[in-house]
Amino acid sequence: MADLRVASRYVKSLLGLAVERNVVEEVHNDMLLFSKVTSGNRDFAIMLRSPVIRHEKKRAILEKIFAGKVNALTMAIIDILTRKNREPLLPAIATEFHNAYNEFKGIGKAYITTTIPMDKELREAVEQIVRKLSDKKQVELHERVDKDLIGGFILNVGDRQIDASIKSKLKSLSMKFNENYFIKEF
Repeated sequence: MADLRVASRYVKSLLGLAVERNVVEEVHNDMLLFSKVTSGNRDFAIMLRSPVIRHEKKRAILEKIFAGKVNALTMAIIDILTRKNREPLLPAIATEFHNAYNEFKGIGKAYITTTIPMDKELREAVEQIVRKLSDKKQVELHERVDKDLIGGFILNVGDRQIDASIKSKLKSLSMKFNENYFIKEF
């Protein structure tokens, strides 16, 4: 939790500088790249957290991977964090920067779970519903397939959840039957 607080402070500063220098999109893409590298390479993520590997070595690795591929501001924050021995915060900073970027751009986040992958038409319809529910102009929709739902969907937008799954309806119906049976027995 303390790491998240520290990461959010760095993110606020980084976002402020990115806005000031008009490089928000580039830095955001850099943070997405960093998240992709971290999530796609377990050894890289472990290296960042390792107290055994010296900070100079981590800095050299980070420079070799990202120098010339990311914005100078992104490289500067990586350099500052490694000099302060805070490179384990980099994955959290990348994630939090994405959240701050979405907030800055007015992009709403939604999560939908369905039994089958959605096609383009259905995705657009869901995004339109999410825009109405969240009052956001743009939507970042995270999709998940769960065959155990039997049918229908579960949509999470902010603190709201719409559960229109067959599994949920069957569970509710089962509870009603059990309630009625229990009352009749006594």
